[in-house]
Amino acid sequence: MIRSLSAIAAALSLSTAVQAQTPVEVKPADVALLPGAQLSPDCGGLNNLAGRAWCVTAPLGQVGALAEAYIADLETKGWLAAGGDENRVVLIKRREGGGCDGMQMVAFYDTARVAVAELPAYLGFATIPGDVCAAQAAAEKPASDTSTQ
Repeated sequence: MIRSLSAIAAALSLSTAVQAQTPVEVKPADVALLPGAQLSPDCGGLNNLAGRAWCVTAPLGQVGALAEAYIADLETKGWLAAGGDENRVVLIKRREGGGCDGMQMVAFYDTARVAVAELPAYLGFATIPGDVCAAQAAAEKPASDTSTQ
């Protein structure tokens, strides 16, 4: 499992570099504007995400529940939470012909401001280019056994 998450993290690092250089359609196809969310095209002007991610906003006190609603909605569309950390979820979706699509959702707010329930918070969604399962499979290949018995 740790190797799988490491492979996904490596794909995410690569995807950030690729996205910074390549203009992409930023709204992932399966992500919809859910109740309680408002579209935020500039991603709050935070984290240099404008044009690189599709963002929605909600009050900080509600963004956790909204993130859970997005995960549940994406699960109905075949996406599975595969990893992440405190403020980020990595999702994968198996392709019919093999391999996987990847997407990440990141939660954030302006940390220079006092964190109160009414403060605008954001969820940013971005696709991960390529086949994220191919990176995982390469990381999980066993090394040749060179031990002597």
